[in-house]
Amino acid sequence: MCIRDRKIAVLVKQVPGSESSLPINESNDWVDESSITYVMNPPDNFALEEALIIKEKIGSGEVVVVSMGPSRVQKVIREGLAKGADRGIHIQEDETIETDPLVISERFTDVLKSENFDLILTGLQSDDTGMGQTGILIGEMLGLSTATLVIQTELSNDKIKVKRELESGWFQWVELPLPASISIQSGLNNPRYPSLKGIMSAKKKEIKSVLTSSLTRGGKIQSIDKIFIPTASKQTEVIDGELDHVVGRIIDIMKSEVKVI
Repeated sequence: MCIRDRKIAVLVKQVPGSESSLPINESNDWVDESSITYVMNPPDNFALEEALIIKEKIGSGEVVVVSMGPSRVQKVIREGLAKGADRGIHIQEDETIETDPLVISERFTDVLKSENFDLILTGLQSDDTGMGQTGILIGEMLGLSTATLVIQTELSNDKIKVKRELESGWFQWVELPLPASISIQSGLNNPRYPSLKGIMSAKKKEIKSVLTSSLTRGGKIQSIDKIFIPTASKQTEVIDGELDHVVGRIIDIMKSEVKVI
């Protein structure tokens, strides 16, 4: 079956690398960014790869990498272009990093609505704040069909069929009309590395910049009040007595304190 060209947006975020130290800033509301090495959010890497695979299966189309943040986020946009995306959009933030998912989604929506994308792909969540709300909120704001925890996609001309991961090893197949906003589960595919040719060609690809001052500014719903390092502590309890008493006490601890049963 011949599938017509599709225009796909992939939302990527720049986050601290897993090996970076995360010192807390003086105001205790975010990390001190001066010593952090930033990388593409790993879950977003799977979303980018899925978009590239869909484009390759069709044989044509357009993949657009979209990211929000200060000037440093152009690095992850260029990385996406080097892997095969066609162009990028940079939503420029000032030095204050927005963490409220609703405000973030509103700003993305203001940019995405004029592009008329057939598909918007996001990673399941970010490795820094882990909110996991952006893809769903954008889909709702744009009036798109939405799905999360997607581990397989099958695209047709006017629909996309997705396999969703549920609890306890269960799965669900859902057929969505296009356009759609889909949050991709990590491990869906094997993200590629950029080739030397891709790195060179990425330098010539367009990155459109949009100032957040020109976008809709809604009121904050969520905010980070304080960041702190948890105090490490441990407690040892010796349980004496008959076997039934020992087993009963262990079960009580697992239920009320450890909370694993």
